[in-house]
Amino acid sequence: MAFVDRLETREVEYFVTLAEELHFGRAAERLGIAQPPLSRAIGRLERRLGVRLFERTSRRVELTAAGGVFLAESRRVLDAMDSAVRRTQRAAQRQRLVVATRPGTGPGLMARTVRAYERLAGAVPVELVFTNDQVGALHSGAADIGLMCGRGDLDGMASVEVAQESAVALLPPEHRLAGRSAVTFAELAGEDTYRELCPADTLDQIVELVSLGQLIVVAGASVVQRIGTTVVAVPVTDIPATRLVLAWPGGTRNAARALFVRTAKAAAADDGSLDRAS
Repeated sequence: MAFVDRLETREVEYFVTLAEELHFGRAAERLGIAQPPLSRAIGRLERRLGVRLFERTSRRVELTAAGGVFLAESRRVLDAMDSAVRRTQRAAQRQRLVVATRPGTGPGLMARTVRAYERLAGAVPVELVFTNDQVGALHSGAADIGLMCGRGDLDGMASVEVAQESAVALLPPEHRLAGRSAVTFAELAGEDTYRELCPADTLDQIVELVSLGQLIVVAGASVVQRIGTTVVAVPVTDIPATRLVLAWPGGTRNAARALFVRTAKAAAADDGSLDRAS
C-alpha cells in the first residue's frame, strides 16, 4: 500500500491516456501538455514499477504484457477514485436517496415503496434514476441503491430479495396477440417491434410507445396497476417469475437506505400482484 501511495495520480492518468492513444503526440495533445513532460512522466513511472510498460520504436508505441495488466488496474483505481469523489460531494449536499431502476422493473412496488417511505420519520427525498445498468450506477456512486431483476453480477454488493414477479407482455390493444389469455416468448420474439430490454425511458413513455404500436416489451406483473387502458398486459407462460432484488455497495452505511429497504419489503408483502420473497 505504501508503494501505491507514492504513485502520483497524474502519472497514472498520463499512462492511461498514452495506453489509449499509443502515440505520444496525440496523448500529449489530449492531456494539454508538451510531449517531453509526458515522456519523462512515463519513464519515471516505469522506473518506480521496475517494469517496461511500453515498447517504443521510431514508428510505433505498443503496450507490453505488463503494461496491459497495469492499464486494467489503473482504470479500476481511477474509477474508484471518481466514485469516491462523487459520494463525498453528495454527502456534503442536502441528503437524498438516489434509487436506480430499469424501466418496467417492479413499477407498482416502487410506487408503493416511495409513497410509504416518504411518510416515515427519518426519510429523505427520493430521486429515481432510470437506467439499464443499475449495477454500474451503484459502482460509480451515481446511485445509493438499485432495484433489479435477479441477483446477476453483484460482486462487492450487498443485496436482499424483496419479492418475485410474474412476466407480462405489453401490447397495443389492436395487436393480434392482445386478446389472448397468454403468450409465449417465441411468439413475442417474432414481432418486429419486440425489444428484449425496455428502453431507458419512464414507464409513461414506454406505455406511449406501446400504445402507438412502436414497441412490445416484457415487464413485471405489477405494471398492470399503472398502464391504464391504452395498453394490454398479457401473461407470458414460458418466462419464469422474476426475483426483485434491492442491492447497494457493500460495506457502506446509510440509515435512509436501510429504512427504504425495510419499507420495500413491507410494501411487497402488501402487494397482491407480487409473491413475497421467501
